[in-house]
Formats: sequence, structure tokens, C-alpha cells
Amino acid sequence: MKLVSYLSEGRDKLAILVDGTLYDTERLDPELPTSMSMFLNYWDDSFPLAKRYDTLIREGRTGVGIGIAVENVHLLAPVPFPTSCRDGYAFRQHVAAARRNRKVPMIPEFDQYPIFYFTNHQAIQGPGQITCMPDHFHKLDFELEAAIVICRPGRNIRAEDADQYIGGLMIMNDMSARTLQMEEMLLNLGPAKGKDFSTVIGPCLVTLDELEPYEVPARNGHTGKNWNLRMKCRVNGVQVSDGNVGDMDWTFAEIIERASYGVNLFPGDVIGSGTVGTGCFLELNGTGKLNDPEYAEQWLQEGDVVEMEIDGLGLLSNTIVKEEEDFSILARKKTGSAHP
Repeated sequence: MKLVSYLSEGRDKLAILVDGTLYDTERLDPELPTSMSMFLNYWDDSFPLAKRYDTLIREGRTGVGIGIAVENVHLLAPVPFPTSCRDGYAFRQHVAAARRNRKVPMIPEFDQYPIFYFTNHQAIQGPGQITCMPDHFHKLDFELEAAIVICRPGRNIRAEDADQYIGGLMIMNDMSARTLQMEEMLLNLGPAKGKDFSTVIGPCLVTLDELEPYEVPARNGHTGKNWNLRMKCRVNGVQVSDGNVGDMDWTFAEIIERASYGVNLFPGDVIGSGTVGTGCFLELNGTGKLNDPEYAEQWLQEGDVVEMEIDGLGLLSNTIVKEEEDFSILARKKTGSAHP
């Protein structure tokens, strides 16, 4: 089943997506939640009822005359108001390539435990424009990822049980302003300002029952579901990234286990996979320069169209726009120490 959130009369509404047509949950059945937040918080009651309607719609037994073409609505992020947003570091290929490009050895701790960072859940957005400040355009980057949303509350969740806390999968673009990111991480803190302006998810939430045909075993020694889903990113129509969700070394179940240790997880918490191999310009530029010192770096520019596509999850499209503001925090950096 595919679920989307869209804007109607100034508020977010929930719909089931079938073959390019939206079926508003409020019109299907007054017992169904009208927003994604409500749906996730009442998952055990909401999901079976919504799944029944999804089946009836596909069989042509309900929904006639109430469908809305998806291109006629303003799509929001599927989870427009997440309770939190974490992002993992699950693809060994990406981590190894990034470290190779910096001429440092692969860090052995990657294979010992999954890690994540918190990003700004108030900056979650869906398809459409990504508005950037002047400093963001200093090495502006995309990051091709998948993401999940938590659908049941939990604490100290074991990886063996964690898949039942996953409401579904989405595409994620973890936008990055690399100059801001790298300057703050020199102080061993972050990422923060390099990440907090936009994280994109969408276009829909695909529940795990629909992804069963794509399931593959987790990597050797790992626990949890994984899926054979090809991942691609195009910038202005040119493909730049090619990977697969199945290449995740750490599973979402294992990331949930670590995230929930001594901590309550809540319905609406979003967790990203981390960047797939070849999934950002930072990695691609580093590899290019390693092979050719004359390689010309590429970064996102105003007007660029970023399209991310994952098998079974749809296509997420965003356009980079410049905010009408000339304020720069990079220009305000101090040039010398205030202390002797």
C-alpha cells in the first residue's frame, strides 16, 4: 500500500495512492485517520482497515468517482511532521569510498555497530522547491538514501523484533552544504548547519507488505529485512548515482536497536539509511579527482532539478532555488584568536 500526504484547505490530509490516483481516507471511511500522524499513532487499528480499502480500490469495488489525480494536488512529505529525524550510516561502499578518496584507511568500527545523527525534523519537506541561502551554495550537495518511519512506540527494541516497528519505506534526499558541514566538523561536532536547512522525503510511504516481493536476506552476520531496490539519482536529466537498498550493510532493524537503547521511539520518528555508494557529489568528486587531478568538481546550482528514483518507492523531484537574502554566516567568521 502507498500512502501520501497532501495539502488541502490549509491542512495536511492523508490519501491512499493507487495507479496515480489519490483516494482521501476521510472520504473512504470516517473511521480512517485523516492525517499521517494520526494514522501512525493508531497503526494497529488503521493499517488493516486502510489495507482493506486499498484492495477494494484495486478491485474496482470502491472509490469510484472520488479519486484525485496525483498531479492535481500539492504533495507534502509523506510524514509531514515527524516527531524526530535520525540519519544512519549503513552503506559500507559509500564510507569506504569517501575514506579512500581522503587517503585514510577504512575505519574498523564501521563493522562493529551502526551509527546515526539527528537532523532538523522541522526542516522535513516533500517534492518541490528547495530554498537555499547564499552559504548553502558553497558546495551544495544531494544525498541519495532510503528512509523508514516508526509506526509503534518502543524502547530497548531488539533487532530481531525491530521490523514490526517499521511503517514503510520512502526515498530520502539528505541535503548537504559541504563547506558549512566541513568547517564545523573540524571542531568534532556535527553535522549541524551543513544539514539543518532541508531534508526531503517522498513522494509516498510504501508499506512493507507491498515490498515483500523485493525482500532479500540481510548481509552475513546481520539481522533484519532488506530489499532489492535499485536507487538512482539524476541532476538535470543526467544520471549521476546508481545503487541498491540491498547494499545496506547495517539493516534498519539494527539501526532501530541502537537508536532505541535506553530511549523511547515514537510513531512518526523518521530514520534514514545514510548515503548509498555513488550517492552524492562529495563521493563522486573525490573519486573523480583521485583518478584524474584535472577532474572538474560538480555541485548543485540554482535552478538544478534533482530526481531520485527507487524501485517500488516512486520518483522524488526537487528544484534548487535561491532565497532572496544576501546574509552570510561564513562572512562573519572571526579571522584571529581572541585569546593570546
